[in-house]
Amino acid sequence: MIPRSITSPKKFIIGQNLLPQLDGFIKDFGNNALLICDEFILNKVKAEALPALEKAGITAHAEQFQYECTDTEIGRIHEIVKHHGANVVVGIGGGKTMDVAKAVAHFAHIPVIIFPTIASTDAPCTALSVIYKDDGEFDRYLFLPQNPDAVIADTGIIAAAPTKFFAAGIGDALATFFEARSCCYADGLNLVQKRVSRTGLGMALMCYELIVENVEMAMDAARRHVVTPALEEMVEATIYLSGIGAESGGLAAAHAVSNGMSSLPQLHHIQHGEKVAFGLLTQLVLEKADAEEIENVIYVMKTAGLPLTLADFGIEEMVEADWRQVAEIACAEGDTMCNMTVKVNADRVYQAMVAADALAQRYHD
Repeated sequence: MIPRSITSPKKFIIGQNLLPQLDGFIKDFGNNALLICDEFILNKVKAEALPALEKAGITAHAEQFQYECTDTEIGRIHEIVKHHGANVVVGIGGGKTMDVAKAVAHFAHIPVIIFPTIASTDAPCTALSVIYKDDGEFDRYLFLPQNPDAVIADTGIIAAAPTKFFAAGIGDALATFFEARSCCYADGLNLVQKRVSRTGLGMALMCYELIVENVEMAMDAARRHVVTPALEEMVEATIYLSGIGAESGGLAAAHAVSNGMSSLPQLHHIQHGEKVAFGLLTQLVLEKADAEEIENVIYVMKTAGLPLTLADFGIEEMVEADWRQVAEIACAEGDTMCNMTVKVNADRVYQAMVAADALAQRYHD
């Protein structure tokens, strides 16, 4: 029988002003670091982190991430790791930057530290990288043998980021419990190909409860770019609890639909968490969820300012052929649609997406 699992990073640190203290986190894992950075944070890293690393006797090189987590980018940075002789990788940026860092560290067989600058997904804590094709379309999941060695969440940097990223993280995390519940009841496999643990399901539920409890005050703080207890708890939910809850609890329709939506060029600019939230509405339609659950989900989405309808995504006309393609990809063998408790196929998923859009329109202002 397939065993149950609980997996998580070795360390999760949450606080403010952590970038200048990066040396204290790196020294436990190596003395020659490659820092893979998003473009917008690169100068801050050079000004605040590199001097502290040099003072601590840690060799470091900062490299700008080239925007997409592809096999091409992973290969390019892997060559830089070898060139500099780095023995630890640090990913500083958004979800795709972190996914590249995790993949590069895996292929180089060295530790990885994740430093998210936005709370837009639960990617930081998972033993998973989402790989895209060079044209931006979803390619595959790269399942990794272990979680990051440390995840460092600087709430000051996260709060300073554009609010849309914080909201997208809520959208991604909002699906965690519903997908884990479906995977558990379907006796499906979680993200490390093990059965769902009760702890994983419990952490997914805690994630959902913290989101509902804190969404109003956390969004108030995020919109004003300040750090409050509600924002800190939301970061804990969207980065840590969502990551561990998803990895130990599993995914289902919400993420499968999001993967299908990535095939549409007109949605390439839409954030992962925004697509997952619409995927969750589709999942709730497929499950014929209770009205109270649907209303709670809609409440969180509206409070966070997430897109509700396809028109909110800029889709003025739902072209049937396009969305049937989305449904086909969502139901592809190896994706997480198999973790649903109800039997589905591409036609049922297409119809559920149409119905989810109609449902969202009823709640639209």
